[in-house]
Amino acid sequence: MRKENKKRKEEAITNFCFPGKLISDCAYGSGHINDTYLLVFEVPEKGQRKIILQRMNGQIFHRPVELMDNIMHVTAYLRERIIEKGGDPERETLNLVFSLDGKPYYKDSDGEFWRAYRFITGASCYDQVKKPEDFYQSAFSFGNFQRMLADYPADTLYETIPGFHDTKARFAAFKKAVEEDVCGRANSVREEIEFALAREAMTGVLGELLEKKELPLRVTHNDTKLNNIMIDDATGRGICVIDLDTVMPGLAVNDFGDSIRFGASTAAEDETDLDKVHCDMELFEVYTKGFIEGCGGSLTAKELEMLPMGAKVMTFECGIRFLTDYLEGDHYFKIHREGQNLDRCRTQFRLVEDMEKKWDIMSEIVRKYS
Repeated sequence: MRKENKKRKEEAITNFCFPGKLISDCAYGSGHINDTYLLVFEVPEKGQRKIILQRMNGQIFHRPVELMDNIMHVTAYLRERIIEKGGDPERETLNLVFSLDGKPYYKDSDGEFWRAYRFITGASCYDQVKKPEDFYQSAFSFGNFQRMLADYPADTLYETIPGFHDTKARFAAFKKAVEEDVCGRANSVREEIEFALAREAMTGVLGELLEKKELPLRVTHNDTKLNNIMIDDATGRGICVIDLDTVMPGLAVNDFGDSIRFGASTAAEDETDLDKVHCDMELFEVYTKGFIEGCGGSLTAKELEMLPMGAKVMTFECGIRFLTDYLEGDHYFKIHREGQNLDRCRTQFRLVEDMEKKWDIMSEIVRKYS
């Protein structure tokens, strides 16, 4: 019988190299994947020190050792770059706390994996864009992440989620779901199926450019949402990229594209009124400006040219994933009401359609800041 989580947490706490005496611990943050706790220690002559402790979700992350190896090496590399440039490595990158046996994780007696980071003080995460400047800071931070890691040998990292952005494979899974139609839903979504089938050609564009080495393999974040940026409470500037669970080899244009898909949309991901769904060109420009400026010249001319394609492909890929899940019975993405994955699919396809109409505007915006 598995021990209750409290006992596992206590076991984990005693097996990390934490400072001083633990004076408090509580659940922390709004994440839905890992169990996260804020620990406060009293350190003699130094005052209080805060630590973030997480139990990694083994249902989601099947290769925790490889995942933590990626994080350990990437954050160590970032720390060196930050020090070289006179920055503050305690606040500008995540800093792991190692276990007593010198590992970047602890595996408890139930086989659960835990990790710990030093808490970043004086900074906050935002779940929603409150003003365009927040979106700009998110863009600049993710661009700066690319710049600092531009010379990192991406092929030395583990691919912790194989085929994560293999759009052709995602499309093949979609066609299989249509053919098998296990829930008898295909006839009711013929319009969405035809929309997707008509755009099959775009699924191979980025992968083919990578194969031809026209796009470089880079260290990518793969979850470029606003709430994965720490924003300084005093200055309002983005200071640190967090949640590195999906850091692995990939394409910079995909990181850019996923931010646009989510952040530049005028509506919620599951909006039922499609008239409300647009790709906001002002927000697209704000993000493009920030991302390119953050990259600081590290992107190639081809990468810059393909940024709009990254936005369209990532949005389309997400749409076909939602549609695939709907056809297969909603077993992957959590739903809170009937048809939610179909609504999610429709918003993504509407965004793709809107991007196609605004393609020349998007391309001109990219050229403006390139």
